[in-house]
Amino acid sequence: MGHGSTPPVGPRRRSVMAATVLGTVVTAAGVRPASAGTAPGEASSVRPAPGRPSADWHRYVQAPASRTVRPVRVLAVTGDVTDAEAMLEPGGRAAVLRRPRPAPAPRWPQGTVAAASSTHAGNNGNDGTPRTYDAAHAIDGDPDTFWNDDTLGVYPDTLTVTVPAPLELTGITVLSNSDGVPADFTVEVGCDGAWVTAATVVDNDVIHCAVPFDSPVTTDRVRITVTAAQDTSHGAFTRINEVWPAPVAPADIPTVTLDFGKVVVGHPRIRFTGASPGSPGVRLAFSETRQFLTDRSDFTRSDQAGGAGRGTDQFAVPAEGADWLVRKGYQAGDKVYADGLHGFRYLRIALDALPSDAPAAQPFGEVRIDSVTLEFSACLGTPSTYRGWFLCSDDDLNRYWYGASYTNELVTDTFRQDDVDPRGAWSASLEGRLVLHDGAKRDRDPYVGDLAVSARTLYLTHDDTAEAVRNVLADLAEHQRADGWIPPASINGYTLPLFDYPLWWVVCSWDYVLYTGDGEYAARFHPHVVKVLDTWCPRVTDDAGLLSKGLGGTEGYGDYAFLGRTGRVTYYNALYVQALNDAARLARHLGRSADADRWALRARTVAHAVNTHLWDSAAGAYLDSATGPVRHAQDGNALAVVTGIADAGRTASALAHLDATTRRPYGNAFMDNDTLFPGASQRVYAFTSYPEIVARFAGGRAESALDQIRRTYGWMDRHDPGVTHWEGIGPQGVPYEDAYTSMAHGWSTGVLPALTHQLLGASPLSPGYRTWEVRPHPGDVGWATGLLPTPHGPLTVEWVNTDRAFTLTVHAPAGTGGTVVLPVRGRTRVVGGPGRRVLWDRHRAAQPDVRVHAEEASVPVPEGGTHTFVAE
Repeated sequence: MGHGSTPPVGPRRRSVMAATVLGTVVTAAGVRPASAGTAPGEASSVRPAPGRPSADWHRYVQAPASRTVRPVRVLAVTGDVTDAEAMLEPGGRAAVLRRPRPAPAPRWPQGTVAAASSTHAGNNGNDGTPRTYDAAHAIDGDPDTFWNDDTLGVYPDTLTVTVPAPLELTGITVLSNSDGVPADFTVEVGCDGAWVTAATVVDNDVIHCAVPFDSPVTTDRVRITVTAAQDTSHGAFTRINEVWPAPVAPADIPTVTLDFGKVVVGHPRIRFTGASPGSPGVRLAFSETRQFLTDRSDFTRSDQAGGAGRGTDQFAVPAEGADWLVRKGYQAGDKVYADGLHGFRYLRIALDALPSDAPAAQPFGEVRIDSVTLEFSACLGTPSTYRGWFLCSDDDLNRYWYGASYTNELVTDTFRQDDVDPRGAWSASLEGRLVLHDGAKRDRDPYVGDLAVSARTLYLTHDDTAEAVRNVLADLAEHQRADGWIPPASINGYTLPLFDYPLWWVVCSWDYVLYTGDGEYAARFHPHVVKVLDTWCPRVTDDAGLLSKGLGGTEGYGDYAFLGRTGRVTYYNALYVQALNDAARLARHLGRSADADRWALRARTVAHAVNTHLWDSAAGAYLDSATGPVRHAQDGNALAVVTGIADAGRTASALAHLDATTRRPYGNAFMDNDTLFPGASQRVYAFTSYPEIVARFAGGRAESALDQIRRTYGWMDRHDPGVTHWEGIGPQGVPYEDAYTSMAHGWSTGVLPALTHQLLGASPLSPGYRTWEVRPHPGDVGWATGLLPTPHGPLTVEWVNTDRAFTLTVHAPAGTGGTVVLPVRGRTRVVGGPGRRVLWDRHRAAQPDVRVHAEEASVPVPEGGTHTFVAE
């Protein structure tokens, strides 16, 4: 598929939304509850929607209305700019940016040398180009090169400049790199054989720092001593590009910063109506957040492929103007580079040019801009394309559901060589195919672990694009190693060694068949499931029957977070149980009972071994690992509950332990202490929070599940960039890897399947929804309704929860059947079916096929149609 075109999708099946169910009028425009609250004068323990908003789900949809997306406002302007607002709408007016030719930079005398107390070792860029970081780069007159210290946060560190003969200095200028700004430093000069302090700089945060002296100094030596550097996602270090022998005020660069309102993805387009002669340059910097919006992008793929753009996308504007659609490549030979596609919310346009781009582009002149837009590349999820939806009485939950859907739409895109992770991720077998990437900004590679969440989000919103999931799963299966291991993604030529992702491939394969009913996929890739479970897993299984990282040459393998865990790890083994059980279901669907029986038995054996060897009775939770310091992880404990490894007692205890040790204002941390790495107990992954939320719903703790959702997703919804869901949250609720963090990541969208499957309660039980279950967990929510797209037609569910009654209506497609499970705590009877028959009356089941367990009543629904039940 070509750039900027619509992702290929199959023929759309028209969603049937014109139906009337008890208490609700369902139309093509949305849902209008007829009795969404309590009766007049009736007290209620449930949460009504704030202000009782309109029940039209369309208003929560976040995608742009068309593929041409315009910025919503001008956020900031600097320098000589007139009529910046003209960029927002085309037609007659033009924003004008002007900048005079700058004076030449001051230079050190010939024969000047530089030395440093430490220098980072040279290396090769991802394009193979050798790179060095010598102190001499700080005085070579080339701002594109730099000295890099090698102390990684251990200071002081020094850079010393020595001139051949004494000269008079009124100060200096330090040009640094935004990846290594010296925050605190002193400037000393040599006088009479001693060092004398000439200036002190504290809390510097700019890359162009003029440092005037109190009075002129004559000297032949200058020493810069750095005592602190700004921290980055890779640590704190110093990168000084140039030191000038004079205090030079920073250039007043004309810039306009545009805000697109939320994260978007695609190719920017800028329409220039003209420019002054001499090819004035324009540089684009992108960021998902205002915090990391600087002179360079928060992330750009050329950073991982040689740094050709120095963190920005460049263009030399012709005098006659141009319609520039930003594509990857050079504009003039090996000069004026742009990366092309970006995921961002904020766009900074500067009249500037890289020194290395001269004379093709110059950092001065005048440019006139008529309009700025974005050609949206991802799945465009407008109300007319949604095939599944959700709505409830809690306005916040509705926003989180549709925020998750939009996040996932941003990563549902075509695999294109110019747009994917440059670290060996391009694959001829995926080129041009619709896929689910992991992030909109980065890494832009389909990882199978991410599909464990993002694929479910897709099935429940845009199931007619399920080919995106199949394309990834099938491609990874085709690259399976002879020993049964399946790669996690195409990155590094399908060689990135992750321990857990072969198991996620099995789980995601069952999910794909469960939601789509694709029997051809199930049959074709069953042999690959066999090789994962019966060839690779035994290689890494110890004498207790547990997976043990380190066996079979897996010492250096990582996992979803590249954690340094070894030996018997609860998360790996709980995931193994899930994979075995899912594979057994898949095998039974194919009529392969021997495989199914073998894997089901092994799942029970592994579950028993987890309880025997990894349960920490002192803490009342599962150990993260049996090796090393004692800690307890969210991933292992949550999956132990979800997979049934934990009985009711262990479930209650494990969830209580997570409550007591990992609760944060922005979610639940994924570790209960910092023994794995500093700050682990403050880090929140929505990826691993999803199974914990499911565990809380399934364990009868709907209120705590909703509380965790409101803290985790409420935090992301309220903080920049808003709407979309972050890759990870760090201490104090900030992006966990600073600017590098992906702020729109598909693996973080678990709130959507959790609200549909657990709160609303509807889920498939057998491939293609041939059988299904509706088991609501209402908590404090007053009403919920939604539609699940299935191969047989829509499955529509609505319930209303008051202190007086719980009323549930299911409209199921023909050819399917299922089970309805109603909460009956505090109720005296359940009625339903023709004539409102009594199905249960507190003391006994009035119908032989009705089952009551704990605080739930289970009623079979053998065929499609509309069915209403009331627990009162």
